[in-house]
Amino acid sequence: MQQEINHHYLRKQAHYENLWFYQKTVTLYVMTVVFCRRFLPAHGDRTVDQMVQAARSGKQNIVEGSADGVTSTEMEAKLLNVARASIKELKEDYLDYLRSHKLKLWNETHPRFTPMQHFCQKHNKVEDYEPFFDRWTDEEMANAAVTLCCMVDTMMQTYQKKKEKEFVTEGGIKERMTAARLGFRSDRKEELEAAYREINSLRTRLQQLEQENTYLRQQLDKRK
Repeated sequence: MQQEINHHYLRKQAHYENLWFYQKTVTLYVMTVVFCRRFLPAHGDRTVDQMVQAARSGKQNIVEGSADGVTSTEMEAKLLNVARASIKELKEDYLDYLRSHKLKLWNETHPRFTPMQHFCQKHNKVEDYEPFFDRWTDEEMANAAVTLCCMVDTMMQTYQKKKEKEFVTEGGIKERMTAARLGFRSDRKEELEAAYREINSLRTRLQQLEQENTYLRQQLDKRK
């Protein structure tokens, strides 16, 4: 008769490590560390710290947003926005490097543009890019990084729209807690109603048995 009550008000934590845009941010972080080591001064250039910090902030805020999203849709949205802002800042640093060093930003007319786009679309993880880290020129690595930054931003926009729809349909934690409580009460009400029906059924059966017992006694008394 008793049924298990299982209403959840906490959202399931997203498996951020499986998100393609997160995997690309990890690649961007490692790529940026290598880029700074190879092409920027080891000391006296604040750009190094800024680029590495922006790359790290991009991936870390996705992780923190995923964790905080269990209880707070608002906090998740804020942290994802911070992640996007960090990636945009990183992209601007790479663009500044290309401009200041008189290097080309590859566009649709550049022969390497389309192959780079296809490669970055198909590959997310660090190990896919590591063989090139010490072979690419600064122009090649910077363009690859810019491409990844653009892709991450686009993918995160799509992800955030999905999260907005979830919030509209499921609400925040207060709405989910209320729904869980109402669901609990509904289940308790159904259990009580089922118990009352069973009790009434048993009472009816008891009356039938008492009637049968009275009849049998009357029959026995007649035979004496």
